[in-house]
Amino acid sequence: MKITSKELREKWLNFYKERGHEDIGAVSLIGDGTTGVMFNVAGMQPLMPYLLGEKHPKGTRLCNVQGCIRTIDIESVGDPSHCTFFEMMGNWSLGDYFKKEKTAWTFELLTKEFKLDKNKICSTVFEGNESAPKDDETANYLLELGIKKENIFFEPKEDNWWELDGTVGTPCGPDNEWFYPLTDEKCCDSCDINCKCGRYVEIGNDVYMQYEKLENGYRPLKNKNVDTGFGFERMLMFLNGVKDVYVTDLFDKVIKFMENTLNVKYLEDENTTKSMRIIADHMRTTVMLIGDINGIVPSNVGAGYILRRIMRRAIRHARKIDLNLNALCDIAKIFIEEVYNQAYPLLLGKEEYIISEIQKEIEKFNKALEQGLKEFDKVINGIERHKEFAQKTGEIVKNEINGKSAFRLYDTFGFPLELTIEIAEEKGYSVDSEGFNEAFKIHQEKSKAVQKGEFKSGLENSGEMTTKYHTATHLLNAALKLVIGETSHQMGSNITEERLRFDFACDHKLTPEEINKVEEIVNNWIKQDLTVSCEEMSKEKAVESGAEHQFIERYPDVVSVYTIENASKEICTGPHVKKTGELGEFKITKEEASSSGVRRIKAILK
Repeated sequence: MKITSKELREKWLNFYKERGHEDIGAVSLIGDGTTGVMFNVAGMQPLMPYLLGEKHPKGTRLCNVQGCIRTIDIESVGDPSHCTFFEMMGNWSLGDYFKKEKTAWTFELLTKEFKLDKNKICSTVFEGNESAPKDDETANYLLELGIKKENIFFEPKEDNWWELDGTVGTPCGPDNEWFYPLTDEKCCDSCDINCKCGRYVEIGNDVYMQYEKLENGYRPLKNKNVDTGFGFERMLMFLNGVKDVYVTDLFDKVIKFMENTLNVKYLEDENTTKSMRIIADHMRTTVMLIGDINGIVPSNVGAGYILRRIMRRAIRHARKIDLNLNALCDIAKIFIEEVYNQAYPLLLGKEEYIISEIQKEIEKFNKALEQGLKEFDKVINGIERHKEFAQKTGEIVKNEINGKSAFRLYDTFGFPLELTIEIAEEKGYSVDSEGFNEAFKIHQEKSKAVQKGEFKSGLENSGEMTTKYHTATHLLNAALKLVIGETSHQMGSNITEERLRFDFACDHKLTPEEINKVEEIVNNWIKQDLTVSCEEMSKEKAVESGAEHQFIERYPDVVSVYTIENASKEICTGPHVKKTGELGEFKITKEEASSSGVRRIKAILK
């Protein structure tokens, strides 16, 4: 069947509202600090407190279409299906109905609303293991609905089980995934859902949270939940019989605009097509993040850094295919006025602001990019000349940009290492990342030598009290975000044995109520005696996980992330206490201006 994005959205919501579900709408794309991640990355993420037992104000039957942001696989954007912004269609039962009703409703939605052939529908269920039994219950319900026995597959835990890794006492359980063939033609006699030919696509899944996770194994839950997730873009592609999200009505107006502007045809040239997809996806994400109810703007820290990286990637690809950069604003307007004007009406109200912020970033990066690309070409030409000379001497010269050159591109022209690597790969070159990090380290050491009073992580030394104060700055930073908002972030710190000094972005003097609230939050975390843990990971993974940081491009490839349970997560060089209970009582002694747009707090531990 052919269906528009508007029709799909309405069909999903109306189907479940007719069955007693409340449409709870979509929450902000920007993390609020309670989930441990920077962006909302899954449709069920905002529902986690209620899946864990908290009562939802709108009842036990819920549904919505929720926007999500994922950049962990940003390098894959440019293919027919990957997106940095996407939507999830969801519905939930919080201790209400369970497997019998849910399998029946999903089956009805697929066969009656979306007109799929029940004889072609396939489904997977949990095969069981030593900790939890085989999910014969779901399989029997599927058989009763009319799904063929040979189309029901029992799969292992890694495929058909959902749980939160590293947790105890949380709900978990088997899931039921739904599949459908794109074509009736088999690649071989054994072609089924496990075949790698791509004939079958996963439409969505129903998770049955019926167990509590223990240290060793599981036990049945008294209140069982259902968590359903169907990818909006994936379903739209599937129902329209296409494998390319950019030919659906979510993107087709933007693609046609670029075709007309460039006088090219989509899919005519592989490299141009890839750039068109990247521009379309990244500008959609840009619109959504700036226009969000908790909208952000490009910056060098936190979520703003991710947005800046997305925008600058779009700008670079626009230049690459000779698309006038003003066209990026026109593309943004298409998304705001024509594609999401009904689903996200807030965008229309913020249109002027969104376009203004896009224009600012284009102007800022365009100037740096022009100069940087000239320098980049000089580096490449230098390597090529070296290779010509080396042919005479027998010397082997690698297609590699050395760390010193990569650091100059960063230090002088504002090229993040990731951007240099991406441009180099397109030209058949690699980049010496280790050499970049070494050059950066040398630069840092030189800076420290001329800046007296600057210490590691702002510390005067690493004694017992400075270690306590350093941990307290993490709690203070997190508390300020809760009181002031996500626009607050660390701008600097200085810690001695007697006190901490903390500078943070803020456009106003804190009120006495705000100061008291910050103190209250920090002291509450201290009283909870939270555990401070450290994990090493790539800086990309750290950013994606929501770890607070400053100037991510200045960090080495592998960083230390300090987590204070649900209170704080930061990239940091330490040191820290092991439990917050060691800190004592936190008291703010002074709040004052530091510079324009920056406030300063001085505090002590009693």
